[in-house]
Amino acid sequence: MDIRTATQADLASILKLVNAAFQVERFFKNQDRLSAEDLEAHFKSGTFLLTEDAGTITGCIYVKRHNDRAYFGLLAIDPSRQKSGLGRRLVAAAEEFARETGARFMDLRIINLREELPGIYAKLGYQVTGTAPYPSERDHMLTQPVHFICMTKELGHRL
Repeated sequence: MDIRTATQADLASILKLVNAAFQVERFFKNQDRLSAEDLEAHFKSGTFLLTEDAGTITGCIYVKRHNDRAYFGLLAIDPSRQKSGLGRRLVAAAEEFARETGARFMDLRIINLREELPGIYAKLGYQVTGTAPYPSERDHMLTQPVHFICMTKELGHRL
């Protein structure tokens, strides 16, 4: 399965995929993870990498560069393909993409209530660096208080 950069034509499929994959967050959120407007803003400010199978998008990850750091988010895998290694492949592709564009560090933020995620990312070399508040302008989306756990990884150089 190849990994490619998303185009404008992929946005509707990305939106559907992200919102399906993030249904697990419905226990603390009262609406979809991503709106079409938010997706468009992400598309304009960063890059989405995609996996496909027979023309259907099966996974995506968003990467944004800032100076010597990159950020990844919106890692979404088709629910029927989760736990197949696609997420790990997309994280590795995002790290390589960031490294090739000059980033030395990769950052991510996860919701504290997703208790399974810090351990998963720790296995990929990420370390907790602190916490950050959830944006107050998005509080209306929540059914309970949350905050972000911030994690980072030094990318190093590819040999």
